[in-house]
Amino acid sequence: MDLAEIFRVMCRRWYVLVPGLLLTAGLTAGAWLLVPVSYESQSTVAMLNSRKGTEADGNPFLSMEPSLTGMADSLARNVNSDASKAELKARGLDLKYEAKIADNAQGPLLWLTVTGEDADAVLKGNRTLMAFTSERLKQLQADQAVASDAMIRITTIVPPQDPQAQLKSKVQYLVMAAGLGIVLSLVATFFAEARRRGPRRAGTAESGSVESGSAETGSVDPGAEAAAGEAEDSGSGRHVPAGRTERPDLGGDLRDGLLSGTDAHTPAPPAPHTPAPSAPAPRTAVADAPDTDASAGVGDRGQQPDQPTVQLPVLPVAERRSAKRPPSWVK
Repeated sequence: MDLAEIFRVMCRRWYVLVPGLLLTAGLTAGAWLLVPVSYESQSTVAMLNSRKGTEADGNPFLSMEPSLTGMADSLARNVNSDASKAELKARGLDLKYEAKIADNAQGPLLWLTVTGEDADAVLKGNRTLMAFTSERLKQLQADQAVASDAMIRITTIVPPQDPQAQLKSKVQYLVMAAGLGIVLSLVATFFAEARRRGPRRAGTAESGSVESGSAETGSVDPGAEAAAGEAEDSGSGRHVPAGRTERPDLGGDLRDGLLSGTDAHTPAPPAPHTPAPSAPAPRTAVADAPDTDASAGVGDRGQQPDQPTVQLPVLPVAERRSAKRPPSWVK
C-alpha cells in the first residue's frame, strides 16, 4: 500500500477519521489544561576561606583551597538528607528542592534549586533554602568546636532567580496525547476499510470459483460424452461403459485391463465362451458390476483356434474400486 492508496482510504472513510481527529484535539486540549505548569528557581552560593586563612592578603577569593570543594560536597549531602527535609518542611518549605555542586564548576560552588507549581511559593522557598544552608554550615563546624575566626564562610554568588516555567514535562504529555489520538484514528479508519472490503472480496472469490467451475464442466460433459459413446457403439454391436473411450491402437480387452489397474499378464481361470454360429462376431467388452461375477457378460470373439480369447473384468470409472482384480486369459 503506497501513500496514494492511504490517502484514498482516508478520503473514503472520512466519517471515521474526522471524529477521531476531533477527539484527539479535545484530548490534547484537556492535557494542556489539566497538566499543571512547573516553575523553577535557582541560586548559587560559594564556600570562602576563614578570616584567619585570609589574613595574609585579605582576599578570600584568592585563597580557595581544594578542601573547600570537599566541604561544599559535604554540605550539599547534609542539606539533601531526610533530617534536613523534615526541618525545612517545618519552616514552610514543602516543595521539591535540591542542593548540589554546580556543573563544570572551577571552585566550591553550590546550586540551590526549588521546584513547584506556585511561582511565589517557589521564590520564597529558595530564599528559605539559602538561609538554611548557611545555618547548616555553621552548625557542622560548631559541632567540631571550630573557632569563629577559623570557620569556613558562605557567600551568595547568584541570588534566587525569578521562577521560570518548565514546559518540558507538559509538552511531553501533549505529544503523547496527540500521538495516541492520531494512531487510534488511523487504526479505526483502516479497520473500517477492511470490514467493508472483506464481504466484497469473499463474494468476488465465490462468484469467480463458480464461473470457473461451470466453465470447466461446460467444456467437457462426462454424462453427455458417455451417452454419445454408448449410442455410437450400440449401433456397431459394441458396448462401452460410461466414462470410457475406445482407442483404435489398443485392443479393447487390453485397454480395459489397463484402465482397471490390473496386470494383463496375470493368468486367471478360464471362462466359458459361446461359439459363433457362422461368422466371427465383433468383439464385445462388458463392464462388470461392482458385485457381479467375473464370468457374467463374457463377450464372444468367435472360434479362432490360433488366437486366444481375452476376457478382462472392467469396472466403470465412477464405481472403480481401489482393490485390483486379476484379468482372465481364455484359450
